Amino acid sequence: MTSVADVQRAVESLWPAATAEDWDAVGLVAGDPADPVERVLLAVDAVEATAAEAVERGAQLLLVHHPLLLRGATSVAATTPAGRVITRLVRARTALLAAHTNADAVDRGTSGELARMLGLEGARPIVVNRVDPAKGLGRVGDLPAATTLGDLARTLAGLLPAVAGGIRVAGDADRAVRRVAICGGAGDSLLREAEVAGADAYITSDLRHHPASDARERHAAGEGPALVDVSHWASESLWLRPAADELRAALPGVEVLVSDIRTDPWDFAVPQARGEAPQEERAWH
Repeated sequence: MTSVADVQRAVESLWPAATAEDWDAVGLVAGDPADPVERVLLAVDAVEATAAEAVERGAQLLLVHHPLLLRGATSVAATTPAGRVITRLVRARTALLAAHTNADAVDRGTSGELARMLGLEGARPIVVNRVDPAKGLGRVGDLPAATTLGDLARTLAGLLPAVAGGIRVAGDADRAVRRVAICGGAGDSLLREAEVAGADAYITSDLRHHPASDARERHAAGEGPALVDVSHWASESLWLRPAADELRAALPGVEVLVSDIRTDPWDFAVPQARGEAPQEERAWH
């Protein structure tokens, strides 16, 4: 019989907790280590939909990328979103386990997987892991052949799951691109890293206005990369299938499933014509 503790050990062997960033909160979030596990479901986020899916599909463990209680909590009452997730899983005896920046740091992690899909040559971490120098956050490398920024964005549109927000780009669509830096998930904290500054384009998510504006101005002046902002969920969802393959190999007696639920938070977008002035506001009485 495979137990929750056995799954924990397999996860630790694949994505050691010691390689997670200091601020992270990885590992077992809820569940009894002694409980048996026959089926595991993988998802990016622990939300009500993925918790319900885990229960409905008979999974005894939900392995997610994003820690549910990353910023701490004083209550997990079912009056909060996180509390409802925990309550549903505990009632069904479904454990919850998280592998976050420890899973980002490996070659088949979020950034490494996208680097592989783009065929980056000589890919290496942007920020080397403090515990294991062979691992680290982000990846930077060279495309097999130069392309344009516009074509790179279109390639990404075909590689990543479609979401309402699409792909946003700052830079000349016809600009040549060869060296690419990648950080799956939120990556504006790496904008000033030398490996990012030396790239032709930087692919990441959740770029905030001021850091992105500053980087765009530097790029226009010939310093730093063009920016490609993709969905946080879409970029990190690339980790799920290779992670499932690795877990199947580590736990041959356990069925490992991957959730198809898209937990990107945006439901739809309304395109606007560029250069079109907003209509005059009407006063409603």
